[in-house]
Amino acid sequence: MLGINELTVSFGERFLFNKISFIVSKADRIGLVGKNGAGKSTLLKIMAGEQEPDSGNVSSPSGFTVGYLPQDMDFVCGNTVMEETKSVFKEVNAINAKIDDINHQLATREDYESDSYLDLLNHLNDYNERLNVLGGFSVDADCELILKGLGFTSADFERLTDEFSGGWRMRIELAKILLTKSDVLLLDEPTNHLDIESIQWLEDFLKTYPGGVVLVSHDKAFLDNVTNRTIEIALGKVYDYKAYYSKYLTLRQERREQQVAAYTNQQKQIQDTELFIERFRSKASKAVQVQSRIKQLDKIDRIEIEEEDTSSMRFYFPPAPHSGRVAVEAHNIAKSYGDNQVFKDVNFFIERGKKIALVGKNGEGKTTMSRIIIGELEHEGTLKLGHQVKIAYFAQNQAEELDKELTVFETIDKVAHGEIRKQVRNLLGAFMFGGEEADKKIKVLSGGERARVALCKLLLEPVNLLVLDEPTNHLDLKSKEILKTALKRYDGTLVVISHDRDFLDGLVTEMYEFSNGNVKQFIGGVYDFLKSKKVDSIKEFERKDKQQVVQNNMPTENKLSYEERKNQERALRKAENDVKKIEHTIMDLEQKINTINEQLLNPSTYSQELVDKYTALKKQLEKTENDWEKAQEMLEKIN
Repeated sequence: MLGINELTVSFGERFLFNKISFIVSKADRIGLVGKNGAGKSTLLKIMAGEQEPDSGNVSSPSGFTVGYLPQDMDFVCGNTVMEETKSVFKEVNAINAKIDDINHQLATREDYESDSYLDLLNHLNDYNERLNVLGGFSVDADCELILKGLGFTSADFERLTDEFSGGWRMRIELAKILLTKSDVLLLDEPTNHLDIESIQWLEDFLKTYPGGVVLVSHDKAFLDNVTNRTIEIALGKVYDYKAYYSKYLTLRQERREQQVAAYTNQQKQIQDTELFIERFRSKASKAVQVQSRIKQLDKIDRIEIEEEDTSSMRFYFPPAPHSGRVAVEAHNIAKSYGDNQVFKDVNFFIERGKKIALVGKNGEGKTTMSRIIIGELEHEGTLKLGHQVKIAYFAQNQAEELDKELTVFETIDKVAHGEIRKQVRNLLGAFMFGGEEADKKIKVLSGGERARVALCKLLLEPVNLLVLDEPTNHLDLKSKEILKTALKRYDGTLVVISHDRDFLDGLVTEMYEFSNGNVKQFIGGVYDFLKSKKVDSIKEFERKDKQQVVQNNMPTENKLSYEERKNQERALRKAENDVKKIEHTIMDLEQKINTINEQLLNPSTYSQELVDKYTALKKQLEKTENDWEKAQEMLEKIN
């Protein structure tokens, strides 16, 4: 197990962590959650040994290994994809180099009876045995399995890593981490650069991974599908919930309500006691009772309410300058990269004040079209901006492109002009960079904080056309909602690329679907669009592309015979009972696991017997949850 013991990290007078402790076991799938800047990435760095805390430590057994995937890293150039992936097997590679050298010597020597020749044969045998122990003979197959799962093709294996974008090179780094087979994996936003197929593959991989997993992600579905434990970081403390993300939200609210109720009752008791003491303090006849109440007051174990983190962005976009009725007009737009035709014969016009979304699979041309609209890419056909249209653009990688050596204030002040320069401090305060926070360098900011700086730049001058490419990447859920509210109030024209269904809902009124080189307009909101595609999420639409879900020859209830309806009702009741029974079992197991976990955290009650019991119960819980999924699927099928 990996132990986090009394960790403390502070910046000036502010505690990022204040004596936090918890344990990570091999059966854990932990989601680290909290607002941007709460310390999630910092905690992963400390657990990985990449950063030292002010006090406290991270402990682990001898030989315990940790695999760490950061959000940002420096990539190695000059290797092929396969070479770079295999570079993680350092001992295997060193042994293979020695085996190659011995084989070369054996092929060129003829002193077959000499002692040195026999020594070479013995060394060769030893190296092959060691290679077998390390699994070195299956390295190529293991690499191929992981790389293909993450979206690479066999043809990509011999291409240089230099030819790939930062997102694809991050996938190579992820492959290397997964291949280490470490005791614990620490993954910081592992889904940021993955498409839906790769995300689903990664979910399945992590579910069956033999070690522990601690991950940071703002993908709610990914957290729900992978995690069985949620640790919230807030205001320097951690709160440990033995539940996946959605259930954690419910448990946190219940815990807060119970805590407030208990605190309120205790405060009333304290006030009544203090009032009695004050009222009768000077009366000799009540002296005994007063002293008794004073002692009662001293013995009360006072309840403290967890301070709620209410800090958030507070901003709105300035009024859009007046422009012509048509903001963007496209005629026969086409774009190719070499032999790859991204799209052709695209025609559309966007009216002033419209809010539209570009949707479609990765690689279908959404970002390409956004860059054509802002005039950054050459293309075939004609694209015209309307009269007096002024554009602001948020690129996918804009947060990563900020100058890391500048402070937050310098970053905004550098591009601010005119009267707005006098308001830079106030503007940064609206984006939660007040006081000393504005003097932090970009390089020390979290991914979410950098995203807020990039968004702040959009407000430096009034514009009437916003083009946003994945603006919610790295933003926490609260910041996403605030951005959405500001965009709904914005009176200019909006073109947004996003895979986030909840973000788009109620924000856009038109969809442009990119598929197979074509672009089609859909009038309506995101749920209307999804309903028309008979899917329940943007990502599922992207995965299925244009596949239509058609149910033919399905008998309706009025076509069933009386006996068939009775059988169906019996099957439905049985399925409902099965689901309820399993849910009760899960609740019972979670309670037992929670009790043992509290005992394990206490040094006086810790024992190997408890560890074994904890592990057995976790396995039983995992099996029971799988049974629940099957029972739920059966219930839905019958319904």
